[in-house]
Amino acid sequence: MFNAIVIDKDDAGYRAALTTLEEEQLPPGDVLVRVEYSTLNYKDGLAITGQGPVVRHFPMVPGIDLAGTVEHSHHAGFRAGDRVVLNGWGVGEKHWGGLAQKARVNGDWLIPLPAGLDARSAMAIGTAGYTAMLSVLALQHHGITPASGKVLVTGANGGVGNFAIAFLARQG
Repeated sequence: MFNAIVIDKDDAGYRAALTTLEEEQLPPGDVLVRVEYSTLNYKDGLAITGQGPVVRHFPMVPGIDLAGTVEHSHHAGFRAGDRVVLNGWGVGEKHWGGLAQKARVNGDWLIPLPAGLDARSAMAIGTAGYTAMLSVLALQHHGITPASGKVLVTGANGGVGNFAIAFLARQG
């Protein structure tokens, strides 16, 4: 048994609750991960409160990212004990996400936890940091350099904007 936040919607309405689940209740997937950390993103807030059309299927475990340790794997790329990170792939929207102590996912969605990071540090960066870095890389790909001048970051008080400012400042 393990704990998870589960969102459900039926004739009784829309609700989110901390629930105890059995592994057998997890959706299909080829890798079972013991989740150590996840983050609470804006999308997760919308999903949990029912304020936006984020969740596509019910019941749903929200959480658009996770970091943890593989407990069991049928995927060629991962074995028990591997440290992994996941974000994206519709997790927390179409597929059960990381706001649970365990997650069964498609191994193709996982990446090895980068050397030098623990699960907590990876989730401190989380999807917001990942998204911000993708944005910085896109700017670089299109030839933007520090010599190009100032860069305006909209939404700078949010997670992605905050990370983008930090990454851009480090680049000069």
